[in-house]
Amino acid sequence: MAIGLTRGLCLAAALAFGWSTAASAEVSTVRLAKQFGISYLPLTVIQEEKLLEKHAKDQGLDVTTEWLRFTGGSGMNEALLSGNLDFAAGGVGPALTIWGKTRNNLKVRGVAALNAMPLYLVTTNPDVKTIKDFTSKDKIALPTVKTSIQAVTLQMAAEKAFGEGQQNKLDPLTVSMGHPDAQIAMMGGKSEINAHFGSSPFQELELKDPKAHKVLDSYDVLGGPHTFNLVWASTRFVDANPKIVTALVAALEDAMQRIKTDPKAAAELWIKAENVKMPVEDAVAIISNPQNEWTTTPKKMLAYLDYMNRAGLVSTKTDDWKELFFPNIQNAQGS
Repeated sequence: MAIGLTRGLCLAAALAFGWSTAASAEVSTVRLAKQFGISYLPLTVIQEEKLLEKHAKDQGLDVTTEWLRFTGGSGMNEALLSGNLDFAAGGVGPALTIWGKTRNNLKVRGVAALNAMPLYLVTTNPDVKTIKDFTSKDKIALPTVKTSIQAVTLQMAAEKAFGEGQQNKLDPLTVSMGHPDAQIAMMGGKSEINAHFGSSPFQELELKDPKAHKVLDSYDVLGGPHTFNLVWASTRFVDANPKIVTALVAALEDAMQRIKTDPKAAAELWIKAENVKMPVEDAVAIISNPQNEWTTTPKKMLAYLDYMNRAGLVSTKTDDWKELFFPNIQNAQGS
């Protein structure tokens, strides 16, 4: 009786001070997601070199990791919302979409950027020189219609090309498809898909074939380098696991430093881990391309958000990029 009463009083005291019995116990298994492409190289390095486990030990934690694969951001967001995923990784479009939708509940925010990389819209249709040349006979593959970073960038380009209110003009031509399947479909020539708004290394591999050419570059649309991929999570998870979040950001910085210091080793690791049929020198060329920045600092996130606000894709607004991210990287010079 006395023991039970003492435990009850301790629990009451804990609740009174805003504690919980699990407050000091962070998760022992961390569930992370990534998609296809060399843009996820920092996460591949973390996975293969067990950098999250390493930096978690520095925080006094013993953790294991579980890696999940998705072909688009919408699936990851569903997994995150259902509690089946801790860290999502994908493009700016899905990240801003879930940020806007969860302001009053899970409060999903960015943890860190993964890179700044240009995205190419490539086609095998010789008659298409600019996006104005696409017709109803063309089909453009991209990760997720409407919300992927490629879809949003295409809408921004359409608004510039066709005028205000015409941002959705090319949407009927778009088809949701993962990058590997989109590359095969377009280059095989037996599918209705004759254009692909992709990412590295798929766009570079496609452009090696003389029948393919570039129609659009996202850096031209945005007016310079922009974040392509980032990692995001819910406030509930971050508040309950601050050491794990600190460890992940440290692991990302560690991975990016390794990539910059030895791009060949990073290329070999990525090719082996992803079972990519690509010469090492081609992967090194992509990794070392000055346009491709391996950085946790966000770039031009607000440019995307401004468009998505105007287009009605995201209702929540902010003019401070720090509201999009957790504090771990808020000392960076983002935008």
